[in-house]
Amino acid sequence: MDIARTRNIGIIAHIDAGKTTTTERILFFCGRIHRVGEVHDGNAQMDWMAQERERGITIVAAATTAFWNGHRINIIDTPGHVDFTAEVERSLRVLDGGVVVFDAVNGVEPQSETVWRQADRHSVPRVAFINKMDRRGASFQDAVDSIRDQLGGNPVPVQMPIGFETDFEGVVDLVDMRALRWPADRQGEPETIPIPADLAADAAAARDRLVEALAELDDDVAVKFLDGQELSADELRAALRQMTVSAQGVPVLMGSALRNKGVEPLLNAITAYLPSPLDVPAVTGVNPKTGDEEQRRPSLDDPFSAIAFKIVADPHAGKLAYFRVYSGSIEPGGTVLNAASGKRERLTRVLRMHADKREEVKGTIQYGDILAAVGVRGANTGDTLTDPRYPIQLESITFPDPVVTIAIEPKSRVDQDKIIDALRRLGDEDPTFQISADEETGQTLIAGMGELHLEVIVDRLLREYRVGANIGRPQVSYRERPRKASRGRGRFVRQSGGRGQYGDVVAELEPLPVGSGVEVEQRIVGGAIPVQFIPSAERGARRGLTSGLHGMPVTDVRITIVDGSFHDVDSSDIAFEIAGAMAVADALQRARTDVMEPLMSVQAVVPEDYVGEVLAGLAAKRGTILGTDLRGGSHIVEAEVPLASMFGYANELRSSTQGRGTFSMEFSHYAASTQTDAAGRPLAPVS
Repeated sequence: MDIARTRNIGIIAHIDAGKTTTTERILFFCGRIHRVGEVHDGNAQMDWMAQERERGITIVAAATTAFWNGHRINIIDTPGHVDFTAEVERSLRVLDGGVVVFDAVNGVEPQSETVWRQADRHSVPRVAFINKMDRRGASFQDAVDSIRDQLGGNPVPVQMPIGFETDFEGVVDLVDMRALRWPADRQGEPETIPIPADLAADAAAARDRLVEALAELDDDVAVKFLDGQELSADELRAALRQMTVSAQGVPVLMGSALRNKGVEPLLNAITAYLPSPLDVPAVTGVNPKTGDEEQRRPSLDDPFSAIAFKIVADPHAGKLAYFRVYSGSIEPGGTVLNAASGKRERLTRVLRMHADKREEVKGTIQYGDILAAVGVRGANTGDTLTDPRYPIQLESITFPDPVVTIAIEPKSRVDQDKIIDALRRLGDEDPTFQISADEETGQTLIAGMGELHLEVIVDRLLREYRVGANIGRPQVSYRERPRKASRGRGRFVRQSGGRGQYGDVVAELEPLPVGSGVEVEQRIVGGAIPVQFIPSAERGARRGLTSGLHGMPVTDVRITIVDGSFHDVDSSDIAFEIAGAMAVADALQRARTDVMEPLMSVQAVVPEDYVGEVLAGLAAKRGTILGTDLRGGSHIVEAEVPLASMFGYANELRSSTQGRGTFSMEFSHYAASTQTDAAGRPLAPVS
């Protein structure tokens, strides 16, 4: 198929905005599936995991392919819950365009903002789909305004509604200036009719606003607009495509996916406005042999390059590596180089995925393809797969650190080996799931993005891997941050009759702004530490930051190794590594540290009668109320609350609002803890 007719898109949104329902309708109207599944019935095609069907939410990004009007659309349906934001991050890293789904009642919601910022960060062009137009309280204009005001976007409506709320029955297409009305029984294609007389004036004004918005971005449109000339539908489509591909604006459409309304125009917009792989700029990477920066264009003439963006432990096919091809081509069975590990891998079998189903690819794999490879054993998320003769390492994918930890231990000796293997496989799949050991208790600790994230991990461990395990209570992942700059020295000297050990390191410590992470560098002059031992000293410095004065990882700090001394015979790598850790420990003792706890951005949606009780409850949890707003008859409460206080809040909110309140939360930032014991350690959350 002509690569210009390929679209690689993601469906992204806040939880419950209707992403999966929209994807199901897209697949149905494209003829990819012949029976529509429903999220609330637990039989949606794209929610194939048992955990997804039971909870009625998307947990993992699912890939599929559909065809519409001679175009191939590779689709990734992403989760909306903040605990699974890594699935959105890695999907947007490899996609060319996105469909952002908004609830017509609620407009921009917290996770809408998160996925929008992620799309901005990866420069992903997008179209917006205002869903649930048939709900009471739905407002197309309010949703458009929220995109502009809360996201700073440039929404450009290309439709206007026919009917409101439960009377929503169709749209006016402002490009072709025609009306589309869908059958009331949800069956069949929309009927194309003249614009109703009572909407003609509003439609003409809306089209003028569309042309005016495009005139600000397109010189050709501006000339005709200023001369008072009429623009054709094709000219408007070309201008809208240019606007979208250049990320200067976002075409906005509407509908009700559940009622089968608005899906066909959305498909037309995807093929008309979103970019093909040919429209994507060349990707930039580093040649691992020379260190030089190189580019790979979307062309068969450039060497093969791809990114493995998702790893799945498939029970039937083994380890699957989902990958996006950026340049060149390769045949199934060909050999690639993993630029991260330096090892060669063979693409034994290559599959085109449809959720958990698969079709084997027999023909040439080329730029623009999103596929899955069997047998790429050493690949991890973010690794570059490249032509061994012309290697390149593309920018990897970064993920946030986990904030919630629980202890897990096997029930029996038989489960001991099984649990480690199962956790390792789950860790390969999910970069935000981390495994560690508590040196004091000997317990295995698993960390994730939230309670639901770890709940799903544990459920998969027990159900898929059949491991018997005892699970501890969730704990918050705290950090430490130095209060001031300091200087420390570490001298490691051991004499045992023969050759001894000698390492001497001086390190300077400097606090960095919150959220900066860890930086380790060196400023050695005059050979105070031989060049061959400097990497060991830096490694030791990093090791010294893994446990601060209160036993928690130290972050937001710069360590600079500035001086030291060595012994001609006794100095060794291990001695300087130990000395580096000792120097950091000494510097931390002098600087002292603050315990940092994760703060969550919380949004609660509650009826008016319960606002006072909810505000008091959040304040009692050491929360800071940022504001309240009235939207669609409900009060929206915005707050920042320590994560330690939020365990079990779902039950509390249901109880205090008689089941009528809902909330969502996402990680905001780390801040100095306001609740500590006599030793300075944060108090455990009270259940």
